[in-house]
Amino acid sequence: MNKVFAYAVALLVIVGLTIAALVFTGVLSGPGQKSRSGIIAGAPQIGGPFELVNHKGETVTDKDFQGKMMLVFFGYTFCPDVCPTEMQTFVQTLDLLGEDADQVTPVFITVDPERDSVDVVREFVAAFHPAIVGLTGTPEQITQVKKQYRAYGQKANSEDKEYYLVDHTSFTYLMGRDGSLSTVFSYGTTAEEMAKVIREQL
Repeated sequence: MNKVFAYAVALLVIVGLTIAALVFTGVLSGPGQKSRSGIIAGAPQIGGPFELVNHKGETVTDKDFQGKMMLVFFGYTFCPDVCPTEMQTFVQTLDLLGEDADQVTPVFITVDPERDSVDVVREFVAAFHPAIVGLTGTPEQITQVKKQYRAYGQKANSEDKEYYLVDHTSFTYLMGRDGSLSTVFSYGTTAEEMAKVIREQL
C-alpha cells in the first residue's frame, strides 16, 4: 500500500511541475487553440516593449520591428542542437515564402548575454541567413525581454563560467505587424507549416 501511495504522490508531483512549466512559458496562460501540427494560437500576454542591441551593434526597440511580422526565437549561440536546428527551419521558411519573405523579420534573442556579445551573435546569425536579426544586451535587458515573452533561460551548470549549457524555451513566436502575438510554434514545427500559417496572416 505504501508503494502505491508513494507512486501516486510522485505522479502528482510530475504532473504539477509540467503544468507549472507550461504556465510559466505562457502556453496555458489563457484560452488558446492547438492545431494538429502542434501550433498553439491565441495565447495572450506575450510580447511587449524591449530595448536590446542588434548584431550590428545598434540599439533597437520593439518599435523598430513593427510594420513587419516577426519570427522570434530565444536561444544561445553555444547551443549544440536546438538553436541551430530552429535557425535552419527559419532559413527553410524564408525560402518557402519566396517574395513574401521580405514581410517577415526572423529574430534570434540570446538568453546567454554573458557569452553572446555583439560579435558572437553576428557570427552566429551570419552562418544561417542575412535576414536573421540577432539581439543581445545586458543581463537586465535580457531578463526584461524574457519576462515580456514569458521565455525561460537558465544555466544548467553555473560552476564553469566558460563551458556550460543553458536550459531555455524552444518555442518560436510569430508576432503581428503591430507587435502583438499571432501564433506560437512548438519546437519541431516544420518550415512548411510555418510558411503556411504566415501566408494566411500576411
